[in-house]
Amino acid sequence: MPTTPGGVPGGRRSRLSALRQSDLAKAGGLAVAMIVTNVVALGTTVVFARLLDDYGSLAALVSYVLILSVAGQAIQVATAREAVLGTLGTGPQLAATLRSWTRVLLFATAISAVVSVLLRAPIAAAVGVDQEWAAAAGLPSGVLWLLLSILRGALQGLGDYRAVGVSMIGEQTVRLLAGALLAAIGLDVTGAFLGSTVSFAATAVWCGLELRRRLAPVDAGSSTLHAALRLRDHVARAWAPIAGLIVIAVLQNIDVIAAKHRFSEDVASSYGATAVAAKALVWVAMGVGFYLVPETSRRHSHGEDTRPVLARSLAIVLVCAAPALLIFAAAGEPLLRAAFGADRLLAADALLPLGIAFTLLALTYLGIQYLLALHKVLFLVPLALIALAEPVLLIVAAPSTPDGFATVVLAVQAAAAAISLALAFSRLGGPDRARQRVRRPARRQPAAAGSTPPG
Repeated sequence: MPTTPGGVPGGRRSRLSALRQSDLAKAGGLAVAMIVTNVVALGTTVVFARLLDDYGSLAALVSYVLILSVAGQAIQVATAREAVLGTLGTGPQLAATLRSWTRVLLFATAISAVVSVLLRAPIAAAVGVDQEWAAAAGLPSGVLWLLLSILRGALQGLGDYRAVGVSMIGEQTVRLLAGALLAAIGLDVTGAFLGSTVSFAATAVWCGLELRRRLAPVDAGSSTLHAALRLRDHVARAWAPIAGLIVIAVLQNIDVIAAKHRFSEDVASSYGATAVAAKALVWVAMGVGFYLVPETSRRHSHGEDTRPVLARSLAIVLVCAAPALLIFAAAGEPLLRAAFGADRLLAADALLPLGIAFTLLALTYLGIQYLLALHKVLFLVPLALIALAEPVLLIVAAPSTPDGFATVVLAVQAAAAAISLALAFSRLGGPDRARQRVRRPARRQPAAAGSTPPG
């Protein structure tokens, strides 16, 4: 049997290489990266909660920045799609586009920093914290997040899923290390919050270097290239992804807000902790979505059937969901006790129905991202109506027990998943027959009667 210089049989090595390059490996790798990212994020929460006396102020500051995350995620999706389609240019042209956008966003970061410093007192008052300098970092941090989202989306569009996964893990790791260090040296809540700002900036630099390495070198003649698309036009085109992610955000979070209107403080607090545990699969779906969107766009642009890409993505989420739901069913209460303490068990019976509900939301998320990658938008209307109906149903019609309340959440998520997946697997995701006809050679003329058909 022929072997490679390393002693590995050539056939086996080629099979391993093919496996590493397969669609399943790419999607699975991003899902693993998202899991690792959230494990690090959980560790960050534990460390900061123990390190800081005023963890509530840090949570409020982080929530302030997360308001901008929906736009950033949508821009990342849009950038990945447009990079695949070549709208942003290729090689030096793409590099010129990203370079132009980076200059605009760095200028916006500087302007927002000046404005935030001047208005730091009213911003801190609006957020409800005493740390004025931390509040002043909120707006520039949001702009840096937008820059990071664009660069990460460009890496997706180029198919560099390894770099995307590394950037996600690196972002959370830098946030933990930088925030803990700055808090420990005396900056307290402000230092912990600035860890996010540092992580956005550092990860954006790393992504920029990766893009520079992948794109064609910029020679002297290419310095005259202009952006293939203006940034403001690119942002305007992203309205559909922004709308889709708003729908997901409502479906993902509105139940916790509604629970505060229906339950006592203790029960609502327990329900919130239970919901956090149940939503883990949504983050896995977000990781798989980093693979789903560019691959769907690429296949659709060639007139191929894109539904197998969606099927593989859904399968990965379901495989991850199976053991989680088994744990929720068999050991839900011990899990909640270990994670949140014995005083957060009043809603333990709601863990399994919520786990199923948010597994369905994970599938809905993939369906939405898939349809957006196909440039479909009308599906947002029924999903938006479901998202608007959920708080009304939970506040007005849901039972007053946590498990009954969770059952209504499950019904809403099942309806949303049914609509999104039914549309996704319909002819919307099938092969583009018109494009296939362009690529197919002309058919042979039918054989004459009595002749032998071609073998």
